[in-house]
Amino acid sequence: MRCAIIADIHANLAALTAVLVDVDKRGDVEEIWCLGDIVGYGPDPHECIELLRQTNHICVVGNHDLAAVGQIDTTEFNPDAVAALEWTTEHLTSRDVSYIKSLPRVINKDDCTLVHGSPREPIWEYVLSISGARENFAYFKTQFCLLAHTHVPAAFSYDEGGACSFRQFAPEKELVTEKARLIINPGAVGQPRDGDPRASYAIYDSDKQRFWLYRVPYDVAATQAKMVEKRLPMRLVARLSHGV
Repeated sequence: MRCAIIADIHANLAALTAVLVDVDKRGDVEEIWCLGDIVGYGPDPHECIELLRQTNHICVVGNHDLAAVGQIDTTEFNPDAVAALEWTTEHLTSRDVSYIKSLPRVINKDDCTLVHGSPREPIWEYVLSISGARENFAYFKTQFCLLAHTHVPAAFSYDEGGACSFRQFAPEKELVTEKARLIINPGAVGQPRDGDPRASYAIYDSDKQRFWLYRVPYDVAATQAKMVEKRLPMRLVARLSHGV
């Protein structure tokens, strides 16, 4: 089976649309696996939820999703994120809220564990380093853990000898799994933070045991214009141009 792994859409409809078009062009993708944060920051929360729901997908919940429906407080968020979340809450339908509240924090699917933050702390933890990754391998039993939250593509491996290392996960270059256990982050669809403003996602082929990372250009200016029109924080608008 081939599936597309997406994360951190953050209410960026132009980016999500571009990614789904790219997925369709590559062909033979049977399912979308979403790693949370559908909403927050961006101008189209309802529209992104509706578009995602039209796909054959599974999805875990993210911290922005939970905050937008009042299931966690916003004390851990920066002021711009809080302002965007308050706006988001006002623009979700009752159907959107019910959908978000139905999302689990962890999904085990075949040989993969899906979370937003980390297997140890599915909502809040950022897995950014080899040491952090090493500690998290003890918290899932599948061969692979797919996570998000950092908005930066990355892969960490844990081999049979107990060594943990960083693995390059770059566009158009396949990630060979071999016998290693892996923690894999596909980057962000709607708000990349690795210096590349293009939307980021991955494809996983379970038969070939391979992952591929893809970057997709989208109409950044269109999303920014919507954000300005809806009076979302200007710092959130500006960062989309630079992928930071």
